[in-house]
Amino acid sequence: MTVIRGTGRRRGALIGAAAAGLLGVGLSALPAQAHTPVWKVTCSTVTVDLTQYSAEATNTVTIKTADGKDLLPTEEFKGQFHKKLKLPAHDKELTLRLVVKAGDGDQYSRDETKTSPVCDTVPPTRPTPSGKPSKPSKPTPSAEPSKPAPAPSTSSPAAPAPQPSPNLAETGSSSSTPLVAGMGGAVLVAGGGIVWAARRRRPARH
Repeated sequence: MTVIRGTGRRRGALIGAAAAGLLGVGLSALPAQAHTPVWKVTCSTVTVDLTQYSAEATNTVTIKTADGKDLLPTEEFKGQFHKKLKLPAHDKELTLRLVVKAGDGDQYSRDETKTSPVCDTVPPTRPTPSGKPSKPSKPTPSAEPSKPAPAPSTSSPAAPAPQPSPNLAETGSSSSTPLVAGMGGAVLVAGGGIVWAARRRRPARH
């Protein structure tokens, strides 16, 4: 019975020691898991979120570019730190370096690099015209103004053409021809009578 009891006590002591060791390891690992450095990089921005750092010790954070320029000059913080920065325009990949120094131990510090890609430049789209613009219609020309009537001539009007006598015969001779002929015959007869009378008077005088 004594041997069995001694063996049970030894086993209990071993189990207790193992449990204490595991608890100690777990406790020592808690601070390492509590520090949470998170940072994200895009083509135009970098975002930093540092949480669960020591609120009693002084911690620092710095962000530099590959050429050594300070994108974020060294800043001190306690407990946590949040920052969003705008990156300068770049036509090739830009390397960034994050340096975090924990005040409660160098094992919690971080020194990491990330690359910012080049932003795709999309040319602005032009609005698609709904249709070709209609050409302005040409104004319909109005009717040509009528030309003014010519001014009446100041010269005397032309004499009217003589109209043919309605009494002309079909042969074309004038109706007064017989009258003229008759008068001529009468004159001849009268002249003959005068000559005859003069001749008769001459012998009577002798």
